Amino acid sequence: MELYKRLVLEEGYKVGVWGLGYIGLSTAAYLAQRGVRCVGCDVNAERVGSVQRGEHFMPGMDYWLGFDLKPLVEDGHIEATTNWRDLIHPKVLVHFIGVPTERDNEPYYEYLEDVITKIAHLGVLDAEHPPLIIVESTLTPNTTDKVIIPLLEKAGLTVGEDVLLGVAPRRDWFLDSDKNLTYLDRIYGGYDQETADYMQEVLGIVCQKLHRAQDHRHAEIVKSVENAYRHMEITLANQLALAYPSLDMIEILRLVGTKWNVGTFRPGIGTGGYCIPLSSKYVLQGAEAPDALTLLQETIRTDDQMPTHIGDIFAQWGCRNVGVLGISYKGDIKVPRVSRSAQVAQGLAARGISVALHDPYFTAAEVEEGWGLEHFEFPGDIERFDGLLVAADHREYTKAMWDELSGKLANCR
Repeated sequence: MELYKRLVLEEGYKVGVWGLGYIGLSTAAYLAQRGVRCVGCDVNAERVGSVQRGEHFMPGMDYWLGFDLKPLVEDGHIEATTNWRDLIHPKVLVHFIGVPTERDNEPYYEYLEDVITKIAHLGVLDAEHPPLIIVESTLTPNTTDKVIIPLLEKAGLTVGEDVLLGVAPRRDWFLDSDKNLTYLDRIYGGYDQETADYMQEVLGIVCQKLHRAQDHRHAEIVKSVENAYRHMEITLANQLALAYPSLDMIEILRLVGTKWNVGTFRPGIGTGGYCIPLSSKYVLQGAEAPDALTLLQETIRTDDQMPTHIGDIFAQWGCRNVGVLGISYKGDIKVPRVSRSAQVAQGLAARGISVALHDPYFTAAEVEEGWGLEHFEFPGDIERFDGLLVAADHREYTKAMWDELSGKLANCR
């Protein structure tokens, strides 16, 4: 058996996971299910407590994983802590980093820098094998060379000797149990080929479809580029809807999607979440010649304007009392990052239009604190609105008996 794989599966070495959100927790869960002992660290004490109790604290995670965390916690294969020093140990051989790399819809690296600075304390240990760092977070191209490696070198570590470093971005879709770490194609790349070999051993414990990039630089740009492609395609669908308001663009794009080499897209209110709206910004920020990327610049501009366009439609219809269904950027998860629906709601409120939000994963207090708006009850309160925006495909909405509810929409314009 390969060295690093054998060490974590048979010789008592552990995997450290920095960040216990969707990415970090799923990394720990899948490795633990295969017999690897994992210790995860997060600054959120409530989140750590949930993991320590073996709870799926994020909506939908139990469905996506397809197995329970509790047995893995009870038998010691998953530990969680708020004390980062618990991960600075000679027996913690592999370190996965899955912390956020954005804030306020812009690339942001203080969390990553903080983790790397802490991991650099491994240099004071007399480890028999150099620790392997695998960055799963989405990165602006060249971040490894410009941010991560200099921090490690500042601590006196030589990358490729004292510490091994690689990048393996994630592609998971947390709504489909088949699109997970085991079955999805995964890109990885190491600082050198020896590092890439060890990465293949460790990632291969879970991942069945691995694709090696020639180095870490090529691996780190893949996630941003593939999402930037999708960002442009989604935004084109929205631009077409704006350009042809008298036509049913949903129907047109459905028909376009019947062509074998064209995807099917639907106009919407703009992209949200961790990945798509940031992707074009990552690519632009890391580019040697960003002025050449005019399509991405226009994609960002149009995407950011979509909530205003949606608000214009409600205003043109003369709506004075609007309900918005869904704060999360996609269905059945609690992720309000770059919530375009919340932006629509706040824009309507700024116009003097009465507006309220509903999302089954958020409390009334969270809505009030997060966006300064009222939370209404679904379906009981929808009859009060003269305009309704369905912004997230939560199962609570898709399974609703809309034929029965249509009678409550008599006031809608």
